[in-house]
Amino acid sequence: MEKDIGIEVYATKTLGIGGRLRQFPEDFIVEEVLVNGSTANVESRNTVNITGRGRYLVCVLVKRNMDIFQAVQTIANRLDISTERIQIGGIKDANALTAQHVSISRMLPEQLGQIKTRNLRLYPIRFSNEKIHSGMLFGNKFRIIIRAINHSMLTITKRLENINRELFKPGGCPNFFGHQRFGTSRAITHQVGKHMLLGEWEKAALAFLAKPSPLEHPETRKARQRLVDSRDYAEALTYFPTRLTYERQMLTHLARQRGDFVGAFHRLPKKLCQLFLQAYQSYLFNKFLSQRIKDDMHLKKPRKTEYKLTVNKEDFLALPLIGYRQPPSTGKQGEIETVILAEEGVKPDDFKVSVMPEISSQGGLRTALTQLIDFNMGKPSVDDVNLGKNMVHLSFMLRKGSYATVVLREFMKPLHPIKAGF
Repeated sequence: MEKDIGIEVYATKTLGIGGRLRQFPEDFIVEEVLVNGSTANVESRNTVNITGRGRYLVCVLVKRNMDIFQAVQTIANRLDISTERIQIGGIKDANALTAQHVSISRMLPEQLGQIKTRNLRLYPIRFSNEKIHSGMLFGNKFRIIIRAINHSMLTITKRLENINRELFKPGGCPNFFGHQRFGTSRAITHQVGKHMLLGEWEKAALAFLAKPSPLEHPETRKARQRLVDSRDYAEALTYFPTRLTYERQMLTHLARQRGDFVGAFHRLPKKLCQLFLQAYQSYLFNKFLSQRIKDDMHLKKPRKTEYKLTVNKEDFLALPLIGYRQPPSTGKQGEIETVILAEEGVKPDDFKVSVMPEISSQGGLRTALTQLIDFNMGKPSVDDVNLGKNMVHLSFMLRKGSYATVVLREFMKPLHPIKAGF
């Protein structure tokens, strides 16, 4: 499964501890930190004195077991406003308990009284003249419980310590894009993105709508397979589960305008369509990084022919996120990337999408490593939920854009990522 998203190697040699993530959403807590030091806490409570002035009301959004796009849509529906008035800085894990900053334009705190459900809460904190955007983000704090570990407490401790030492030597963990970037139970977002940038819009639509996964609910899998066989989009509306909101939006359009696959994608949120193309960029990056590790090439210090990014006044090796303004690297790394792009049948200019310019991507750079900040390992203990098993608490912080699951796979080395909660 990991090879399908371009992650083909481990950076550490020590055996993992196994175990399971996310048995409960509270086992995986994510709290967003802004550059100005503001932290969104899952324990947030209503603030009496709302500070600041401006056209944007900045809030802390706490969500449990909910996709961010669903959360934004729910807020918009409750407030009877367009989703365009709600801004976020980053996408957090869906199967988790998360807290992040959002801003809502032209909104008063007293209007938010109706935004409180079992899985979603919204707390106003201040007014601002600046909306929340990705440039404000510093990173995310993670508090993780790994349950159902079969090993002894001593073995757990030794393996975790050894893996942490192995990651410390090169200066961090390989900065792969994690499983959730591609869809954990149905990793198809990068495939949709590839079809889109190649102008294969019907294939893109069918990949999104109809490619079944053995890990999905049987009813959903059956519906997708039925559409594969029939290609009847109007009929599909009668049997596609109502929970498949985005699929049904596309199907509604195709039922009315058969063959207008580009128009069908326009029915989806712009950020979701951008995510498809970005997922394919992420897949290519993962392939580049995997091959570099296979070739036993260094990961931290850039050579003269290699790209670099400066973090805290220190230069780090960077690999490209291919786009119409971001060509492959040069030198040995460039050879790796050129071979992979040729195998994929894509080139940088393909990332300029003429029929849907809003999803075009000029590309960029991403560090090959991500540093673990304030890594803390709790003392292993008896798992009070899984009989005869042990558990352990881990906490750490990662800079924005880095994935906790990529770090956790090094410590756990799961035999089956999905069953392990990835």
